Amino acid sequence: MLKVAIIGAGAISSAHIEAYLEFSNHCKIVALCDIYPEKAAKRAEEYNLDVEVYKDFQSLLSREDIDLVSVCTPPYTHAETAIALLNAGKHVIVEKPMASSLEECDAMNAAAEKSGKALSVVAQNRFTTPMMKLKHVLESGLIGPVVHAQIDSYWWRGHSYYDLWWRGTWEKEGGGCTLNHAVHHIDIFQWMNGMPSEITAIMSNTSHDNAEVEDISVAIARYDHGALAQITSSVVHHGQEQQLIFQGKHARISAPWKLTASKSKPNGFPEEDKELEAEIQAEYDRQEELQYEGHRGQIQDVLLAIENNKPVLVDGIQGRRTLELITAIYQSASTGQIVKLPLNSDSPFYSREGVIENAVHFYEKKTSIENFNENTITSGGNA
Repeated sequence: MLKVAIIGAGAISSAHIEAYLEFSNHCKIVALCDIYPEKAAKRAEEYNLDVEVYKDFQSLLSREDIDLVSVCTPPYTHAETAIALLNAGKHVIVEKPMASSLEECDAMNAAAEKSGKALSVVAQNRFTTPMMKLKHVLESGLIGPVVHAQIDSYWWRGHSYYDLWWRGTWEKEGGGCTLNHAVHHIDIFQWMNGMPSEITAIMSNTSHDNAEVEDISVAIARYDHGALAQITSSVVHHGQEQQLIFQGKHARISAPWKLTASKSKPNGFPEEDKELEAEIQAEYDRQEELQYEGHRGQIQDVLLAIENNKPVLVDGIQGRRTLELITAIYQSASTGQIVKLPLNSDSPFYSREGVIENAVHFYEKKTSIENFNENTITSGGNA
């Protein structure tokens, strides 16, 4: 029976608590921690948890009975917290984004390797039946090589969203919608389609003059074989429609699921390829439904990996790749230059200090509310 602690009692902590409770035959929550301990105590009461409540995560390090810790705190705290936990011999699940910089990601991965403990980065949208089915179809090769991908990560957030003390600054939030909202879709995109060779991007802040960071960005990714992808990240889109589209040489598939296949008439104009559509649909339907989805699916993966001494599906290497792609978008949008991948320590955006110094600061953060009452949170794309 694995003993679990959760650091950070904000809205996303509920997803972790409910997932751990789902697998009570594998684990037990024994501690909650938050800089506002009354929030942790309220969470414990809400879920009827018999736990110790802490204000400082350092107090958890010496507890030898704690095996696994979920880190549900703001991005700028992820690296310090995760590294300390790994060095103390704890397995770690860290919420998205993995960290505020590639330098921090590298330090976290080094700590995981040295400790031999699992480090998993939350990417709960991978653990959904539609996404697993989509990836299965892509890997089947039926649509042919992907020639174009379209990622629309459309969200809407009101002006007051960035009044919360840690949001809207490059120092503490690490970025705007590209990092903290589109991370879900960008993660799935690179998981399914691989890393591009270069990024060209622009970004702006159109509606939130209480934030330093962007509220919309548009990027073009290019692959060595010539394929292109367009990635739009936004918190200014009403309706919050979200989709991932993959155009192959033979067919088009997407999430939400839509399938179209074309073949050529003698004059080069298209006609529907019903035979291929039927074959692709059969491949999609062949993939089994997941028993557990979202955070439940990912936490089950971590628990089983620890119990069976196997790798987790979403490790720190995967988490770094997603942040690398986002960092390239910020670097290109801030410098006006094409950015070549991969990004290493020679990038001016490699460290958190480099991001703070070099990223475009759109506005000065004017308001800083200490705490929001956030009972609900939307996380992870409806695609």
